[in-house]
Amino acid sequence: MGLWSFAKSAGKKLFGVGAAEAATPDPEALKAEIADLGLDATGVEIKVEGDKVVVEGNAVSAEMKEKIILAVGNVEGVAEVEAEDDEVAPVFHTVVKGDTLSAIAKATLGNANRYPEIFEANRPMLTHPDKIYPGQVLRIPQ
Repeated sequence: MGLWSFAKSAGKKLFGVGAAEAATPDPEALKAEIADLGLDATGVEIKVEGDKVVVEGNAVSAEMKEKIILAVGNVEGVAEVEAEDDEVAPVFHTVVKGDTLSAIAKATLGNANRYPEIFEANRPMLTHPDKIYPGQVLRIPQ
């Protein structure tokens, strides 16, 4: 099992005002968010245990499972996502103040000019390379 931490008070608001402190993530709202992003959750079940989301089952691909983990983890009110590790554990990066995709690419992939790879690996959650925020967790392609 893999367990990934997310910034509970950061992320997309699905549960209303003050959700990070007051609301428990709703599994149906999380499933709707996955569907709204156009991600294929076939074979995957989403469960909620307090502020932790459990992703169970086999996704159509390791890449899709990583995107589902990020989609539910980058929602306000979610502090952790637990899922079975596939053959290769995913590599994630938590954005800090001042980060850019270029800086993240240089640190994780060795070349700042590879930032489009990180952007593409995080679509559809990312809509523009300049629209990242502190606390957001990004998938680093391997």
